[in-house]
Amino acid sequence: MSYLLFLRGLIIVLLAFAISTYFRTGSLWSTIVQTAICGILIQIGYFVAVMLLVWRSKESEITKSHIARDESEREQRPSHLVNKADHFPPRGGRSAR
Repeated sequence: MSYLLFLRGLIIVLLAFAISTYFRTGSLWSTIVQTAICGILIQIGYFVAVMLLVWRSKESEITKSHIARDESEREQRPSHLVNKADHFPPRGGRSAR
């Protein structure tokens, strides 16, 4: 979400909140204080949402780097160590020789 979209939404929400609060309380001072508190809470929620998005993207980058590292380690192993399942006898205990 771009900042301009967020700012426009924030202003619309705060105006709607201020109008409804003023009609409910009839006090201009109470409306200003409650609208300021609402704006602060919205900003805190936006900050937390952005931090979660950054945290998730770093987590996925770490996971991708671990996967890439594991794949590069697998490519560097000698071919006889890549798939150890080929060296075990088939089920039943006897080899197929």
